[in-house]
Amino acid sequence: MTTDKAPRGHKISGENIKKGLVMVNTGDGKGKSTAAFGTALRAVGSGYKVAVVQFIKGQWKTGEGEAATQFGDKLKFFPMGEGFTWETQNFEQDVKKAAEAWRKCIELLHDDEHQLVILDEINYCMKYNFVDVKEVIKELKKKPPLKHVFLTGGGAPQALIDFADLVTEMKCIKHPYHQGIKAQQGIEF
Repeated sequence: MTTDKAPRGHKISGENIKKGLVMVNTGDGKGKSTAAFGTALRAVGSGYKVAVVQFIKGQWKTGEGEAATQFGDKLKFFPMGEGFTWETQNFEQDVKKAAEAWRKCIELLHDDEHQLVILDEINYCMKYNFVDVKEVIKELKKKPPLKHVFLTGGGAPQALIDFADLVTEMKCIKHPYHQGIKAQQGIEF
């Protein structure tokens, strides 16, 4: 065994802090949910139980939802939306569905069963004022200390960015949609 002597650009304190992280994937690029699902796969492989609440994706069949059925109670998906707002065109219904999904999130944030909870596409719901960012932060502050939470979606509010432990902004450089290529099952959903 050799010792890792790679240079590091940050200071490491002598402490070894364990903390449930609040992580945010935002931006206009593809991969926000996909990266969070990759973390879910890693977490399940490490013995965690994971829950995913999908705020916008509805009851339509997705690859991630179908894959979750293979993991039994280790990876639970709760698709609670009715599709994208530009499809429903019903603000009141969107707010109602977001409130239902948020109630499910509160339940999962405070349970003792799941070590990782993914709030998929909640950032959009905060951006469009379906869910109050102050309420989200209030509940995140009350979660068990070692519970990890991932919040995905474009337009993450600055207050959430300031609160989170880890924030990644996905930037679109090139996308097949701009070439007239539609979303493809197994890649985008």
